[in-house]
Amino acid sequence: MSTRRRTKILATLGPASDGALKMEELLRAGVDLFRVNFSHGAHAEHAARIAAAREAEKATGRPIAILADLQGPKLRVGDLPGGHVDVRMSSELRLTAASKSDEPDVIPVPHPELIASLQLGDRLLIDDGKMMLHIVKVDGADRIARPVAPGRIASRKGIAAPGRPIPIPALTEKDVADGKFAMTQGIDYLALSFVQRAADITLARKMFGDAIQIIAKIEKPAALDELEAIVQQADGVMVARGDLGVELSPEQVPIAQRRIVRVARQHGKPVIIATHMLESMVESLAPTRAEANDVATAVYQGADAVMLSAESAVGRHPTAAVAIMDRIIRAIEADRDANPSAQAAAWTSVPTTADACARAASKLADDLDCPMVVFTRSGSSAQRVSATRPKQPIHALTPQIQTARRLSLIWGVSADLEPEEPKSFDDILEAVNRHEAASGIKRFVITAGWPYATDNSTDTIKVVERK
Repeated sequence: MSTRRRTKILATLGPASDGALKMEELLRAGVDLFRVNFSHGAHAEHAARIAAAREAEKATGRPIAILADLQGPKLRVGDLPGGHVDVRMSSELRLTAASKSDEPDVIPVPHPELIASLQLGDRLLIDDGKMMLHIVKVDGADRIARPVAPGRIASRKGIAAPGRPIPIPALTEKDVADGKFAMTQGIDYLALSFVQRAADITLARKMFGDAIQIIAKIEKPAALDELEAIVQQADGVMVARGDLGVELSPEQVPIAQRRIVRVARQHGKPVIIATHMLESMVESLAPTRAEANDVATAVYQGADAVMLSAESAVGRHPTAAVAIMDRIIRAIEADRDANPSAQAAAWTSVPTTADACARAASKLADDLDCPMVVFTRSGSSAQRVSATRPKQPIHALTPQIQTARRLSLIWGVSADLEPEEPKSFDDILEAVNRHEAASGIKRFVITAGWPYATDNSTDTIKVVERK
């Protein structure tokens, strides 16, 4: 356990990583869990990837989580005459709620909610900011805009209004269908895109139920205004820097990242740093020094996981990207100045017994310089211990395969399956001793709860010294 990395690696599946053998190679290189991107591909393609990931899981003998990433309400320009229009500095463009246009100075936007929300002086970004328009007039239901610079607007390109909350639901019909399909395939997390408010998480729970873990992707500035409430409602958060970077100025993105990580840590929720981490490795065999520093920053900030996107999905060197990310994380975690306890979750206003026991167990393990073993059914005990960011390894035992898989996202936790449900606390001790005997560890701290299957029941700490 002492050689395990604490910060986890989430890799996106795609054509470059298809097949159980390739996925097994990625797992052995350092991947802890996989992401399936529902913005691309058909259900049959996703089902094949999920099945292959489960084959790779069996081959490595290590539980892994699969995260299904829903597309969300991606706003796009409608169909333009000839597929695109060239815009001059003197152009005056009419934005209208329509799916297509036959006039070059009329830009169709098939999202009436977006058009209605735009006000005089607002900015409109098209194609990830390659084209910027300013709203200069409100003309009934339409808006008149002028370009900041000349360029080209193409059909179906993404469109965004920075700083302007758009009154659209976080789930489209496609998202609901994709989410329900993903759940039939046995995925472990659902990532909800373009979350703007805590009510979006509530809507997702109504649609998908409470059994699935919801990850809120923070990629809209509006979400930062409700960040505390969103983090409280979600099971975890993702700093989706791609779209967030479109709507925020470049210097604001690292500030937002640090704030999101800090709030997630305060609430003991897992946080993923995503997008452009080793982007140059889509083509290159080595990352830039800036990219290596970016990964290091996420580790120093205390993120639970860092994510590879195009690098592992369509890149030329997916295994190399994983291996290099693994090396960077290990180097930073070995840095004597990287103090995990400095990243610990802050006390809540009224800490529960379970919170206090988790913190006490971590302190005890650090003082005794020995690992911790957490026996858990739902995973909450292990997650609480992880939130304290102990210096010692955390070994979780659980009789639930779903719990073991989900814990692959949680910082510092390595999970194993214990097939027997305990009937007493002595059963827990016996199971822990049986598992730890194989590792040769002589002393460890156990934390668990009794009654065993009760929520928030972490209330017991025991030091075991084996001869």
